[in-house]
Amino acid sequence: MKKILSFFLAFALITSVSFAQAAKTKQPTKTKKETTTTKQVHTKKDGSADMRYKENKTQKKPEGPKKKDGTPDMRYKANKTPKKNGQ
Repeated sequence: MKKILSFFLAFALITSVSFAQAAKTKQPTKTKKETTTTKQVHTKKDGSADMRYKENKTQKKPEGPKKKDGTPDMRYKANKTPKKNGQ
């Protein structure tokens, strides 16, 4: 009788330990990426816009050379405004 009781006790102990280890190793991992539909403004460390990203680029006409004081140099075609046919 003691042998049977000790066998069942040992069997119960072994099975409970094996279930505890199996539950510990079979936890699901998070691999889903959350996607957002809002556009983010990517910035550099100094706070200015990071121009490597499409969201930060604006469709501007490229500016030509500037004078020393920062105003556009009107001698260059890139800085001139297009003339209308009547003028």
